[in-house]
Amino acid sequence: MSNRILQAENVKKSYVADSLVTEVLKGVSLSVDEGEFVAIVGESGSGKSTLLYLLAGIDKPTEGSVTLLGRNLASVSDEDMAAMRRREISFVYQFDNLVPHLTAYENIVLPLVLDKRKEKDYRDSVSEVCDFLGISARLNNLPKQLSGGEQQRVALARALVTSPKIIFLDEPTGSLDKERGTQVMELLKKINEERKVALLMVTHSAAHSAYASRIITIEDGLIKK
Repeated sequence: MSNRILQAENVKKSYVADSLVTEVLKGVSLSVDEGEFVAIVGESGSGKSTLLYLLAGIDKPTEGSVTLLGRNLASVSDEDMAAMRRREISFVYQFDNLVPHLTAYENIVLPLVLDKRKEKDYRDSVSEVCDFLGISARLNNLPKQLSGGEQQRVALARALVTSPKIIFLDEPTGSLDKERGTQVMELLKKINEERKVALLMVTHSAAHSAYASRIITIEDGLIKK
């Protein structure tokens, strides 16, 4: 039986601007088990990306609780949260979010360098991940020298090299054309099935959500029953 690695209970999120309160999430509860591939879908403005940021600990809910890898995020310090991102969870954005003046290899190993790990300890595992994603021949290139699909593969490699238990993905194919988007989705499916990494992905694409083992629909700040 799978272990639960993420649990959200009655999560709400509101923003206040000029005394106007906007409710984005109105009480969302969900869970993700070890090794699951879950897609969160919904129209623009439904609250799906806001939910993803709350679940990943990037933002904090107005009400409710998020428990990630057995830890209530409300009681996790910023320093400990940063350590979790370097070692146990990863986040992939719609745009690759690569550092433009670093090579592909330097971008990939950045979280390991920030965690003060020695290259001799991770060189082989990084090479394995790059082979797995088909980017070993492009590691000395800068991001501007890579195609959009290659840039996203580098972002996926950076997410994988820390051996995370879960990867959060915010529209990971949103900036790609149909062919490259499909290639990235095939890679994500492979990552999930072969490496047993849990994936929680936000997408507006019905075709891409079909790669997930479970789909959650958000509508007007609530999970659609």
